Amino acid sequence: MEFTRINPLTGEIASSAQAMKAGDIPAVASSAAKAFPAWAAMGPNARRAILMKAAGALEARAEAFVEAMMGEIGATRGWALFNLGLAASMVREAAAITTQIAGEVIPSDKPGCLSMALKEPVGVILGIAPWNAPIILGVRAIAVPLACGNAVILKASETCPRTHALIVEAFAEAGFPEGVVNVVTNAPEDAGEVVGALIDAPEVKRINFTGSTHVGRIIARRAAEHLKPCLLELGGKAPLIVLDDADLDEAVKAAAFGAFMNQGQICMSTERIIVVDAVADAFAGKFAAKAQSMATGDPREGTTPLGAVVDRKTVDHVNGLIEDAVAKGAKVLSGGTADSVLMPATVVDGVTDAMNLYRDESFGPVVAMIRARDEEHAIALANDSEYGLSASVFTRDTARGLSVARRIHSGICHVNGPTVHDEAQMPFGGVGASGYGRFGGRQGIDSFTETRWITVETQPGHFPI
Repeated sequence: MEFTRINPLTGEIASSAQAMKAGDIPAVASSAAKAFPAWAAMGPNARRAILMKAAGALEARAEAFVEAMMGEIGATRGWALFNLGLAASMVREAAAITTQIAGEVIPSDKPGCLSMALKEPVGVILGIAPWNAPIILGVRAIAVPLACGNAVILKASETCPRTHALIVEAFAEAGFPEGVVNVVTNAPEDAGEVVGALIDAPEVKRINFTGSTHVGRIIARRAAEHLKPCLLELGGKAPLIVLDDADLDEAVKAAAFGAFMNQGQICMSTERIIVVDAVADAFAGKFAAKAQSMATGDPREGTTPLGAVVDRKTVDHVNGLIEDAVAKGAKVLSGGTADSVLMPATVVDGVTDAMNLYRDESFGPVVAMIRARDEEHAIALANDSEYGLSASVFTRDTARGLSVARRIHSGICHVNGPTVHDEAQMPFGGVGASGYGRFGGRQGIDSFTETRWITVETQPGHFPI
């Protein structure tokens, strides 16, 4: 059986994929487990060569990825190609670390004892990827696990099954042995049972998930029943602080990019702009003008910086946040509510903690402006959130910026840069309701290997009994 994904803009069928059921999962997990030993035993340079081929195979499918992302999620061509570029970089970074999965020799108090800590592959890794940055996050779910010698199962998003299938097709073309790279697609109504079956499968040893905090908690609870470690990258409510000595033009550029890139549908999206009173009016004027200049249009035409949001549910959610804020005294400086998935870039000023927009992740093209009395108040506002993924602070004083960054509760913080920033070699992840664990470069090695202590005795033993 198959299920279909509908284009959010046209209502036409964008793609179709196999509607796997929970009963199909044991065979997939078994195939991955059987393929694991040979892949784990392969030398690092052999694994590197295949991963490098996979990066090239991804890039060769550029037009197919653009078509799939436009159709399935309403993405612009620019966002699709940005996804592809970073994803290929992630695969090449994974290839580069195959020879860096190193242990250490640890001095022992026992005479003649050679004591080693070794990093070894785990087995089968389950990667669950979302739709919003589908190539980046689909590749991130499997690239470093593969570099570490694991077999993988990619649980594709029901929202972009074709986009995620293209990733697996590219990896297959690169020459991964049969069963090392696997994909599971399912109809939306079967997602809970399918994911549950994947977590329960005894062959699956670890899980990485990128998605909502609500679903992340469900996955963590299910995995905990089996004592299976998780790496969770979840929701966000990223603050961008503008201090009184900030370069306002630079802050405006970064805030607009962070708030409206991919229609605000990024885990790192700037959701809260916290501006100190001394420069709030000046910033608001410049930022509103910037937002008003950012048009929304049909992504297939490629003439506007903003495309469609993913579905009508997002429209209703964002509209509700805007309406609630306005009803409680906030002011819309740009944009406003929408009646279709082509939503405008919306700036809401005067947001307070009485409003839903203050705390709830919007995951759409709306940003809250919150006014702070001073630096201390701005830091307190930034930390007044259950989330803690990305953050940013703007100031002309670098030392001041670093001091503020150190006090913000987040896994990531940028001084004089946007909240949206990712590179393949960087440790990526959050704190609090944004999850735990880190993707990226050498940090990912710890997430996808087991550390084992092994000793070799080189002298005769002496024991008390």
